[in-house]
Amino acid sequence: MEDSKIIELYWQRDEAAITETAQKYGAFCHAIAMNLLQIKEDAEECLNDTYHTAWNSIPPQKPEKFRAWLGRVVRNLSLALWNKNHRQKRYSGMTALLDELEDCIPSSETVEQILETKELSAVIDRWLMGLSGEDRALFVRRYWNGTPLNELASLWGISPNKLAQKMFRLRLSLRLALEKEGITL
Repeated sequence: MEDSKIIELYWQRDEAAITETAQKYGAFCHAIAMNLLQIKEDAEECLNDTYHTAWNSIPPQKPEKFRAWLGRVVRNLSLALWNKNHRQKRYSGMTALLDELEDCIPSSETVEQILETKELSAVIDRWLMGLSGEDRALFVRRYWNGTPLNELASLWGISPNKLAQKMFRLRLSLRLALEKEGITL
């Protein structure tokens, strides 16, 4: 079913909207949650919360890119659950992803850094737009969706070691772009 028809079902408050959403995007959303949380039950909880959020948000929202909107919702819910449970030291997947990015993204702990968030976002957006489509897709799939390196290597048809080197070069490129813009690390 087309996204516009699924969204119309939400607007009509037809419960079939959730069924259609699960059928079309359930695997996509589940993969994001699993990549970040690595615990099946928690991923399923986030998936259910995603459907609940969609039901409560549409209407009044009418997402133009439904797949991306759902991906953002499930990612945010997964990160919230990860943060809640991280205090209990239950997850290693998200920690590994954040550790990889640690050298090129400044911490947002201070007031000054919070105020610079928009500037940082704009610099990262410009950097991403300057990448080739393949590099941009790799970076987003790894650091936004949390796709494991081995899975990405398999999808791109290259060895995990070669992909790890490529990801290292991308992170280095991001770091240099941030430094060039005067963003301290």
